[in-house]
Amino acid sequence: TLTGPAPFADETSCQCQAPHEKLTIAQARLGTPVDRPVRVYADGIFDLFHAGHARALMQAKTLFPNSYLIVGVCSDDLTHKFKGFTVMNETERYEALRHCRYVDEVIRDAPWTLTPEFLEKHKIDFVAHDDIPYSSAGSDDVYKHIKEAGMFVPTQRTEGISTSDIITRIVRDYDVYARRNLQRGYTAKELNVSFINEKKYRFQNQVDKMKEKVKNVEEKSKEFVYKVEEKSHDLIQKWEEKSREFIGNFLELFGPDGAWKQMFQERSGRMLQAFSPRQSPNSSPTRGRSPSRSPSPPWVINKTSPPSSPKAASASLSSMSEGDEDEK
Repeated sequence: TLTGPAPFADETSCQCQAPHEKLTIAQARLGTPVDRPVRVYADGIFDLFHAGHARALMQAKTLFPNSYLIVGVCSDDLTHKFKGFTVMNETERYEALRHCRYVDEVIRDAPWTLTPEFLEKHKIDFVAHDDIPYSSAGSDDVYKHIKEAGMFVPTQRTEGISTSDIITRIVRDYDVYARRNLQRGYTAKELNVSFINEKKYRFQNQVDKMKEKVKNVEEKSKEFVYKVEEKSHDLIQKWEEKSREFIGNFLELFGPDGAWKQMFQERSGRMLQAFSPRQSPNSSPTRGRSPSRSPSPPWVINKTSPPSSPKAASASLSSMSEGDEDEK
């Protein structure tokens, strides 16, 4: 169980007490006694410590069943001399390595080229590094003599990430990071930014803030419009339902076969019956007489229709006399 960072090699507790005998790679892969771990060494700059570094150290740690991983970190002076300027200083790089889970021991101010004296001092069995020739300090490959001695074990590089790639991203997006750090409180002097660029970055930050506010207002407006549309849709739907209900009720009451027409017809029939009662029959019995009328005597002459001539008068008298004879 890991309870603390890996110790430094110059601490007395890190001195190897086990007898150091020369091992071959085949022997190391078969396994060694518990008190005789295979001592593997990996060195580097480890600037901006990232996952590629960690994967390389993981491979070095797991090369053999029983291994002890020692990591050498070069100092700032040596790195600036042979490779270039670093982002992290040596103390930061030392501490980054101490807190990697695969590291058992850290050597500060490690040498650029490994000497037999250094290997013997730290009882190193094998050196782990990627197999790409590393040209530096006037040599085509600083690990050439290690390979010839049979002490070199290769690891695989992690593609897509490196310290140079990270620095390239920072340089490419320099304005973005400068503006971000100015906004976070860093001064133009700390960022090595000129007065004009400082004002430009601060103005751009203000513009970005305004854009963000406008974007927030637009999003809130869209949300408000969406809610209004949703409520309007509900209101229209309810209005349509109420309209259908109203029209249905109106047709039931006032339609062609509605209740209002039936009620009007019933009332109209009652009124007609009230104003026009039934008439008496038009025909009467053949020999019946109306009780209200009395027979006129034969001598009564209808004054309203006098005979138009003497002949007509004589004819009417003769008919009347014949009628009397029939009655007798």
